[in-house]
Amino acid sequence: KTQIVHIVKIKHSNTKMNVINKIGQAASDAKGKVAQEADKVIKKVQNKRPSGKSSGEPAAEGQRAYLIGGNWKCNGTVESVKEIVKVFNNAGPIPANVEVAICAPSIHLGICLSELRDDIAVGGQDCGVNYKDGAYTGEIGAAQLKDFGCEWVIVGHSERREGFEMAGEDEELCAKKLKVALDAGLKVMFAIGEKKEEREAGTTMVVCAKQLEPAAKLLSEEDWSNVAIAYEPVWAIGTGLTATPEMAQETHKSIRDWVAENVSADVAAAVRIQYGGSMKGANAESLLAQPDIDGGLIGGASLKADFFNVVNGAP
Repeated sequence: KTQIVHIVKIKHSNTKMNVINKIGQAASDAKGKVAQEADKVIKKVQNKRPSGKSSGEPAAEGQRAYLIGGNWKCNGTVESVKEIVKVFNNAGPIPANVEVAICAPSIHLGICLSELRDDIAVGGQDCGVNYKDGAYTGEIGAAQLKDFGCEWVIVGHSERREGFEMAGEDEELCAKKLKVALDAGLKVMFAIGEKKEEREAGTTMVVCAKQLEPAAKLLSEEDWSNVAIAYEPVWAIGTGLTATPEMAQETHKSIRDWVAENVSADVAAAVRIQYGGSMKGANAESLLAQPDIDGGLIGGASLKADFFNVVNGAP
């Protein structure tokens, strides 16, 4: 009689465990299905972006493709961003030798990643120095930008180096952010440049070299393949003042020479150097015709249809 009761208990226990296992398996299957459905939704959103078109021939092997970046800064409402996205989507083909990226305010990245034509890359305007998630209130990590679908980020913009009602970011911090972003798999427009008084004092390259030196120490040669140097004469940003094409070329050539001497000749030959001093449709063609100007980092004009006049200004 005792053995019968024991056998019944064992069978009851086994049945109970089987039920628990089945419930656990069902929960696991449901979780997997939810994850699959979430992936489908994400892919559907990503694939929702309109297809872009290109024209002309791509850059020949060994030649640098132009890089035209748009920096929307702290501008735009949901409505205005959707409007400029429509303008860009209907702006016609992008030359095959030109790469285009828009760096939008973080709150508008979702719109760009779901509605902007797919031949325009999307990027952030800054990233944190933190490698991992954590207690960094207000920061956006480079890995988060990458996970969200961004390809690019701006690091070291003069407005962040200078600061606005806060301490600015020094050369060491900008270099660390650059490395963090690259390690996260992002491409970086690394901004450097001098102020008006530094230009007038003849110390432009002293300033630019000081901003580049910490980066040169941290980066490997391989890292540089995902870096564009954005030369921004601070005195020309948002002022309407622009260096002449010859002035800009002289500084770009000096920057390339510095990279050759302090990194390597191969990196110097391959790295793209953008001009970021109030480039717009009216002056883009003459600036981009210079041998060491490989594109632009565009501020105000990137919020207008004129941005595509810059894009189409590449030789």
